[in-house]
Amino acid sequence: MELTKLDQELQSLLSSNLDPDTNSWLHSKLEQIISSSSTKDLYMTYSLLASKIDSDTILNLSSDTDEVTEYLRKQNATTLQIARIYLLLKVLKADGNFFVPKVANLIQVADIGELETFLKFLILLPDAENYKQTAVEALRTNISTIFEAISMQNPYPAKYFNDQQWNQMFLKAAFMQLDLSAILSIDERANKDLTRIISDYAHERWAASREIEPLFWRPVAAFLDETLLKDMERLFASDNLVENKVAAMCCYNSKEPKAKELLAQHPNLKAQVTNKEITWKNIKA
Repeated sequence: MELTKLDQELQSLLSSNLDPDTNSWLHSKLEQIISSSSTKDLYMTYSLLASKIDSDTILNLSSDTDEVTEYLRKQNATTLQIARIYLLLKVLKADGNFFVPKVANLIQVADIGELETFLKFLILLPDAENYKQTAVEALRTNISTIFEAISMQNPYPAKYFNDQQWNQMFLKAAFMQLDLSAILSIDERANKDLTRIISDYAHERWAASREIEPLFWRPVAAFLDETLLKDMERLFASDNLVENKVAAMCCYNSKEPKAKELLAQHPNLKAQVTNKEITWKNIKA
């Protein structure tokens, strides 16, 4: 997301969503914080926003379909959340060297709602990688809203997490039975270590006669070795049609010749995948 445009777009959104007095107050405080490099004023202004803006008011967005608007819509952004992230964006843009550690300290003592906001919209901040440790720590939380803030509909993990961190997020989301379709860039971040764990976990579930979330298999397509091909054979042989579809999707998206041969043994499924009648989006239908 282009920073100059983002800066202007958030400012425009706040101007149309805040009452004039609150909007004027926010901008006067911003000028004061930036001109005096005041940590105290930053912390006070960030805190006072909650007393001036209703936390439940959903941001009124235009009908535009640009990248920023679509992201705010997906995150169901509130006016308070965007006011907070706009405040942080502006001070970091004005003097990153001074304010980066100040913002890190602010988030360290944040309450659950503030931390949720920060994680959801972290990707909008300049040099967002500076706060990677905060994002990684969110993977270890037992608070579902915090974990969901960093993992669901959020491009930050795919852009900044290493494989170990990304795998931890994907597996925890699966164990928490969250909607895996809300994790972005699953295909791009698939890796061999993750597929090994997926196969091991599947065997444990099968041994316990438990079902497996279909989208859990999605990362394995590019890594269909002998073990995973046997898993695909088992899925094709299942009485569960959804599992048949999973195997077809994985084999179709694999470059492994043996996977193509396996798929060819199921011409009806192959035709449905080829014709986009079966996709990861509708695989449970």
